[in-house]
Amino acid sequence: MSIKADHWIEKMAREHGMIEPFESGQVKEGVVSYGLSSYGYDIRVADEFKIFTNVNTTVVDPKKFDDRSFVEFRGEVCTIPPNSFALARTIEYFRIPRDVLTICVGKSTYARCGIIVNVTPFEPEWEGFVTLEISNTTPLPARIYSNEGIAQVLFFQADEICRVSYADKKGKYQKQTGITLPHINRN
Repeated sequence: MSIKADHWIEKMAREHGMIEPFESGQVKEGVVSYGLSSYGYDIRVADEFKIFTNVNTTVVDPKKFDDRSFVEFRGEVCTIPPNSFALARTIEYFRIPRDVLTICVGKSTYARCGIIVNVTPFEPEWEGFVTLEISNTTPLPARIYSNEGIAQVLFFQADEICRVSYADKKGKYQKQTGITLPHINRN
């Protein structure tokens, strides 16, 4: 498996719709940068957020998630409270090829402010908007800027296609369109 360079990413985005919308260069003047980079793609955060709150004293349970655990916010700047957490989504929609796996890591601009972005890998043949997990690890409120860079996706192409893709498994987060909350499959 090898990491793929910018020309491969651009080709896959343009010819196969792997990333839509696609920015072919780095946009960085006055913003947290986004767009195509040397070996990856810097994704943007949309203007919709779910900010966790303890107002209703609910328990966070991945098997029975209570949507009273958060407040919804839409806007250009989201303030995450100290030692808190928010869910968001990308502006970009992804269609991952069957022979590709991605890893997503937070951008250093946010990491240096104590903001950690966690995104699970995009499996082969997964598609959708990415749900982002954003943690404010500081004792201070933290700002997240909508429509700007939040994390970088690295693309790894295998020598051969996988036996079972995310689409084959009928993955529960396939083709998600908004911020998707945790859930488990029930028989």
